[in-house]
Amino acid sequence: MKDLPDLQNPVASAADQSSSPSPPDTTPAAARRLSRVKERIIEALLLLAAFSSVAITVGIVGTLAYESSSFFAHVPLKDFLTDTLWTPLFASPRFGILPLVMGTLVTTAVALAVALPVGTIVAIYLSEFAPVAVREIIKPALELLSAVPTVVYGYFALQFMSPLLQKFIPGLPTFNMLSAGVVMGIMIIPYVSSLSEDAMRAVPMSLREGAYALGANRIITALKVVYPSAFSGIVASYILAISRAIGETMIVAIAAGMQPNLTADPREPAATITAFIVQVSLGDLPHGSIGYQSIFAAGITLFIMTLAFNILGYVLRKRFREVY
Repeated sequence: MKDLPDLQNPVASAADQSSSPSPPDTTPAAARRLSRVKERIIEALLLLAAFSSVAITVGIVGTLAYESSSFFAHVPLKDFLTDTLWTPLFASPRFGILPLVMGTLVTTAVALAVALPVGTIVAIYLSEFAPVAVREIIKPALELLSAVPTVVYGYFALQFMSPLLQKFIPGLPTFNMLSAGVVMGIMIIPYVSSLSEDAMRAVPMSLREGAYALGANRIITALKVVYPSAFSGIVASYILAISRAIGETMIVAIAAGMQPNLTADPREPAATITAFIVQVSLGDLPHGSIGYQSIFAAGITLFIMTLAFNILGYVLRKRFREVY
């Protein structure tokens, strides 16, 4: 027989019942409280991730500004911006950043002249014309180009591209900005083509169908409807490609010559800001010297250039997003 509760001693029976473990609270209110706790934990983690990225950026800028302040205490800002000689390793050093800036801009311009049209054409083909099977082969193959180490691209520019260009341009030196820029352009094609293709595929099909209904063919629809509609995303890929080209180091360090030369002729050798930073970081100058501190001045110049291009890209994206 089952044990019956002690009816003659209700106090003892109530004590026994209170000592037994109570079941977990499964009411809707408890579930809502648990859900709110989880959401707050997730929000805190996301806030921490966002704050860490901002803190790292502030730390980088602060380090550049602090270290370069020691450099500008010895070198006037006017001489840094206007002098046409960059000879920090000479007995009588000169610290004019213009040759390095010009070398950076020329190699970047050559790279963009290759990457932007080729990458855009590839993106239009993959988005509007390529069959699914072809797109699934070409797009991953293009993205593999971005996985190749840049030092391999550098020796490719030096050993293959320069001799090839010398057949068409007699007298072209082995080290030149043209071959380095062309190979940089090949390297950043995936940045343009992949992101631009994603932006164009995100354009609603109704826009294409409306263009077809008005009598436009596929190429007119791609150029006059799809491309303008996706231009804000395409500009983002362009800005990413520009930033990648400006910050490239090994290709220009190997193939461009590393000779500070104030020239806009891509057929001549020159040095870029990143190539100079690599050169000084190898240990040729003692730590704390004015020559060593010059790499931070060059670094903050490169940071300002990249920031300017990103601000320009943001303005263009905002403008064309409002238009289209």
